[in-house]
Amino acid sequence: MSAADTDAIASPDDLQLIASLRAGDEAAFAALVRMYDRSLRRFARMFVSTDALADDVVSEVWLAVLTGLDRFEGRSSLRTWIFRIASNIAKTRGVRESRSVPLSSLAGADEDGPTVDPSRFVKDGWWTGPLRSWDADAARIALDAEAMERIQAEIDRLPDVQRMVITLRDVQGLSSDEVCELLDLTPGNQRVILHRARAKVRAALEDYFVDD
Repeated sequence: MSAADTDAIASPDDLQLIASLRAGDEAAFAALVRMYDRSLRRFARMFVSTDALADDVVSEVWLAVLTGLDRFEGRSSLRTWIFRIASNIAKTRGVRESRSVPLSSLAGADEDGPTVDPSRFVKDGWWTGPLRSWDADAARIALDAEAMERIQAEIDRLPDVQRMVITLRDVQGLSSDEVCELLDLTPGNQRVILHRARAKVRAALEDYFVDD
């Protein structure tokens, strides 16, 4: 079974947690909040203009989760269900403050032309220059706080839809199917957008290693 398949249905742990929540188990709800609260705030912040508004969105999400427990049927993972609620609330709040536009209208905005200058690749398909040994550098990147700050800064500078997709996929760890559903994107558009976002961040890291 693929990762996408497992995201499509609730796991036994999801169902057990839902049962505890329906029984009024406060400790179970506290555990759920600890699990997703930070991720939900990051997600909400992509749609609204201030941290305070993101906090309001997340508070509304948790209320909607509690009041909607009986409607959870297990046809998606619990995470997907919660983020779907967050997506609906955050999009509504974003439109209300004239911050958001339909993401599907942005999906094809920059699909023409190569993502990265073709000269940046050698014949075997590897990236040339300081990031040729990308896998070997991955451990260093993970341990390098300055590099991580550079990555986040580059993500923050991306166009909205690219920033959302790379954050949900590579920071939050959501599956491609979940991101397509949450952002109303086709699988093809999601792949193109993610590739472009990753390429821009990777190019910035190349500059970082050169400077280093």
